[in-house]
Amino acid sequence: MRFVITHQDRQVAPQPGATATATGPRTLAGEHELLLQQVTLRADAVLATLPHRWPRAELAALVGYLRTEVLRQAADEEWLLFPAGPADAGFARLGDDHVRLRRLVDLLAGAAAGGPDWRPARLVATVRDLVAQLKRHLEVEESLVAGAGTPHPATATALLTGRRHQWYALTEGPVVDVDALPADHAIAALSERLLRLPVGDRIELRSGSDLGWVWRRLDRLDPGGFGFRYLREGPDRWAMQVTRRRRN
Repeated sequence: MRFVITHQDRQVAPQPGATATATGPRTLAGEHELLLQQVTLRADAVLATLPHRWPRAELAALVGYLRTEVLRQAADEEWLLFPAGPADAGFARLGDDHVRLRRLVDLLAGAAAGGPDWRPARLVATVRDLVAQLKRHLEVEESLVAGAGTPHPATATALLTGRRHQWYALTEGPVVDVDALPADHAIAALSERLLRLPVGDRIELRSGSDLGWVWRRLDRLDPGGFGFRYLREGPDRWAMQVTRRRRN
C-alpha cells in the first residue's frame, strides 16, 4: 500500500512508496497500521537489495525509523495508555516485547556493518522476524488497551503528545523541502530532525522563503551545536546547509 503526504492541496513524495496524511491517524489502530507499513517498506528495501550487495544504507534507514518512531511509540504508550497500578500478565508481556524489539533493533544496527557472523540468510531471517514480532506486538497491544477501560477506539498517541509520525517521512533524507511541512508544525518537525543528526553529518534545507529562522531556533535549542551555511539566498529559492558540530 502507498501513502500520500498531502499539504495544502498538493502531494509530496518524501521517498518511493512512503506515505502519511498531513494530520495523521487519529486512532491507535490507525497509528499502528502506519508504523507497520513504514517498517515493512524499509524492511522490503533491505531484502530487495541483499541479493546484489550488503544493504548497509537500507539497514541504517530501517534502524533509524525503528529507533525514532517505533521505540518511541512503545515508550509513549507505556505511560499514556497503560493503566496505573500493578501490571497484570498481559501488560507485563508488553514490557518484555519492548525489550525484545530493542534487542532486535540493536542487532540490525550491528548487521549494517556486516562481519563474519552475518550471512544473507541470517539477515533475511532477522528482518522477517522483526516485522512478524512487531505485527503481533501491535495487535496484542491494541487488544489489551481496549480491555483496560480505554475509550474505543483508542486515541492515537500522536494526538496526545502533539508529535506526528509523518514528520519523519517528510524530513528523512539528505535534502528537506521545508515548504512541504505543515506550517503549524514546521519548527517542531525540523528541530526534531536536526537534533537527531549525528555529529559531522549534514543536511540541506530548501524553501521558497528565507531560512534564517531555522538557525535562530536551533541556536537557542543547542547553542553552538550546529553550523549553518547558505547555499542559495533568494530571491525565489533559498537553500541552507546545516551541519551537526562536535561539542567541546
